[in-house]
This record gives sequence, structure tokens and C-alpha cells, in this order.
Amino acid sequence: MKLTRYAGNPILSPNPANSWEALVATNPGAWLDPETGKVTMLYRAAGADVEHRIYLGLAESDDGCTFRRVSDQPAFSPSVDGFDAGCVEDPRIVKFGDWFYVTYASRPFPPGQYWESGAKLGRIPAPPEWPWALRENATATGLAITKDFRTWIRAGRMTNPTVDDRDVILFPEKIRGRFAMLHRPMDWVGPKYGTEYPAMWISFSEDMLDWRDSRMLATATLPWENKKVGGNTPPMRTDAGWLTLYHAVGADHRYRLGAMLLDLHDPSRIVARTPDWLLQPEEPYELEGYYPGVCFPCGKVAIGDVLHVYYGAADKYVGLATCSLSGLLDYMLS
Repeated sequence: MKLTRYAGNPILSPNPANSWEALVATNPGAWLDPETGKVTMLYRAAGADVEHRIYLGLAESDDGCTFRRVSDQPAFSPSVDGFDAGCVEDPRIVKFGDWFYVTYASRPFPPGQYWESGAKLGRIPAPPEWPWALRENATATGLAITKDFRTWIRAGRMTNPTVDDRDVILFPEKIRGRFAMLHRPMDWVGPKYGTEYPAMWISFSEDMLDWRDSRMLATATLPWENKKVGGNTPPMRTDAGWLTLYHAVGADHRYRLGAMLLDLHDPSRIVARTPDWLLQPEEPYELEGYYPGVCFPCGKVAIGDVLHVYYGAADKYVGLATCSLSGLLDYMLS
């Protein structure tokens, strides 16, 4: 089984009319309003500045396929001088009650135009006594809270300041009274952790900013998974389990997508996993960009029985791919 690309891809491209998104519009998170059917998208955006400061833009759709930008200004921007002053990117959206909770990757300094030869990924000369996260311009994950995607509460850092931890994704409801999240700590490798490459972990907490109960969930074990694996989209409750998409980096350094079903009551247990990839980079907009050969979703929604997967293509565009939700579940459980 494979995902089918939307004929109108890419559904979002860089917008030269706005300097902050003139170069990049990619890696989208998404939310479906069950009452109106409207899909809200937050997407990673950047302009042509050498520092490559990264923002979140906002777009909306009435049909889940055709999106319109809501404003000529970013919906969410890096802070002035905080842990996320360099970039805010790769948003994942869940909702508890009246509030949306958005996890996002960040750095203290802009990453620089990393695709250019000789780029140093934003590192600056730093004295040895500086905290590691500043010396290395390391990735952390932040939590932002909003009711309308226009005004925000910047709740703070969710991850350990001494660990490069990304692909942080909240479950949309508590599990046995606790919050749960998926994440991929880049440094939790080696015999101590039981994995040769960065893996998917699951953690539980009484508080969204304090995560102490962690266990490894999944490593690269299938033929198309050569190195690291990481989560992509917030888990979706189904009768068969929590459905989430994940990516794996192959021997050719391309990012392919798979799916997992996690037990509804104990999501640290994998119920099923796609034996083969569902989507791999093949189209020009997936192969020709700032990180060639990448399909990277941060959001998915189910409109009826059609699963809509919104993915970043080559760190430059937004693409849409779909499949039958029931068909995917049948395929995974067969």
C-alpha cells in the first residue's frame, strides 16, 4: 500500500511577496475542526536572509486540499532572546479542551543557510563555559499554547537543555491520567540506551514541561530503515490503536514514511508497523530543494475515510498525499 499524491502538489510554495517566507514554506502541522470541516495549517517558513531565521505561517482550507494564507505576517515567530530566538519550526498540533498545544523545534541562534557549502549551522564563537546548548546551537523543543493560532502563550522548553531532542509529539489525550509524548533524542545512542542510531522514544508526565518516565519505542529494523527513525504526526485514535506516521532515513539518505499502531492503553507497545514505506521522495519538488530527497509530514487529518497527510518536500514546499484510512488499518493488521 502507498500514499497517493494530490494532483495539485505542491499545495503551498514559498511566497516572494513576503520576505519572511520568500524561500521556504514546508513541514506543516494540521488541525481539522470537526464542526466546520475547516483545516488549519501551521507551516515552517523562511526568507532569503543569510542567518535563515525561521517562522511559522498560517493557512486555512475548506476542503483539505486548497489552502489560502491567512496573513502576510508570521503567525508565530522566534523570541527576542530566549532558547528559541533562532528559529521555530516543524509544528505538531493537538487540542485539550479549548486550547491548542503546539510543539515546535527551535534553536537559540538562527541555523544559517545549511544547504550552502561551508555553512556552520549557526554556531558562533563561544567560550567553553557557555552552556552546551548555546555552544552547539542545539535543537530543543518548545511548547506554545493558543486558542486561535494568532495570540500565543510561549510556555517554555519541554526537553532537557543538555540533549538534542526533536520530533516531539504530544498525544491528544491523557493515557491513564498522564500526558504522553513521542520524541527522538539524538544523543541517546550506544549500549547504555540499546540502540546504535537515534530512535523513537515515548515519555509520560504529570506536567507537559517535565518528562521523566521515558522508554524506547522503536529503532530502525526494517530494510528501508537504515539509520535514524523519528515520529512525524500526532497519534490519531482509532479502534485498532493510536495511528501515527514516522520517518526513517535510508542508506541513500532519503526520508521515507511509514506508519505505526500503538496500543490504546499502553502506547509503549507497538501493535503493528507497516512492513514497507508508504511514501518516498520521487517528484521534482521532493528531490530538488534545500534538503533534497525528503518527505516530512507534521500533520494528518481524516476527512471521512480519507486520510490527508500534509508533508514537507525537500525543505522547500508543502505536499499532500492521501489514502483510505480503513484501508491503511486493514493493511497494517493483515
